[in-house]
Amino acid sequence: MRTQLDQMLDTTLDLWDRLPGGKIARWLAGLLLAYLLLALPVGLYWSFTPAAFEPAREAKADAEARGLQPTTGYTTVYSLHQVIDTLLHKPGGFTHNDRLPPGVWLDNISNWEYGALIQARDLSRALRKDFSRSQSQSVEIPALTDAEPKFNYDASSWLLPSSESQYKKGLKALDQYWQALGDSSAKQSQFFARADNLNNWLGDVQTRLGSLSQRLSASVGQKRLNTDLAGDPAASQSTATGAETEVKTPWLEIDDVFYEARGSAWAILHFLKAIETDFGPVLDKKNARVSLRQIIRELEATQDTVWSPVILNGGGFGVFANHSLVMANYISRANAAIIDLRELLNRG
Repeated sequence: MRTQLDQMLDTTLDLWDRLPGGKIARWLAGLLLAYLLLALPVGLYWSFTPAAFEPAREAKADAEARGLQPTTGYTTVYSLHQVIDTLLHKPGGFTHNDRLPPGVWLDNISNWEYGALIQARDLSRALRKDFSRSQSQSVEIPALTDAEPKFNYDASSWLLPSSESQYKKGLKALDQYWQALGDSSAKQSQFFARADNLNNWLGDVQTRLGSLSQRLSASVGQKRLNTDLAGDPAASQSTATGAETEVKTPWLEIDDVFYEARGSAWAILHFLKAIETDFGPVLDKKNARVSLRQIIRELEATQDTVWSPVILNGGGFGVFANHSLVMANYISRANAAIIDLRELLNRG
């Protein structure tokens, strides 16, 4: 039997060699196979999410190295810069727009990147329209006007121009504002740590986390009552919807939503640690520092190691775990704490 198989293999290889370009085809096929085999361990290495960093300590060290002063806002802008820089320069770089192995296979880290990118975009918008302006009539800072649209460029673009090229240009523009904050002679670049500015940005974070919590909870399917117009008898909407809807995340998207939420929480975690430094007097005046730290603690729990090789989707009280529901629990608790923090900031 083995002799017959050997003969068939020899005959096949002989015919391949006789074909025009047969040896070249075999050589190219061997290279392709070697490339795909090498891509497997490389892809595994690229899939590890980046470690956390400490914005306050690292921003202070960075300012000292540059000969600058870590003034109000310096730590927040540093944390935004580091989050985007990490997306671009972690192992494998930015994989969300990859079209070749191993990047094209790595949907988990790709969605993690997208979650962190969304939060970076929200903070860059807040810098442009709130944190850097003293009032609604004040002039926007040119560097931030340039940086924000660059960060909002299509995350899936891989050619002419690529996402990475636009984000790098955004980082250069952000650098100008960042360095100006540490320069006492640059009076035009300001960061205003006020309760209303912080409250506006927290409103965006609250909306994002609320959406992620709902998407994570839908991993097992839910029947939800329509509360779109609740609380306002005069409210209306463009088209009528049913009184009850069933929401369920498609099976193939469960891990995507999980890692997007994990990436979002990773970015927000660093931004809030920076906010604690730059908005310290505001938080202390409102007696709200402990509320901020509670949010940070909830978000830190979202970064615990996932020991399972796959994201499990067991029933709520089933035999197997449901990682999405666990993540939704931490996200919801952080979101509830943000609502409480915003109420404290609104008080006189």
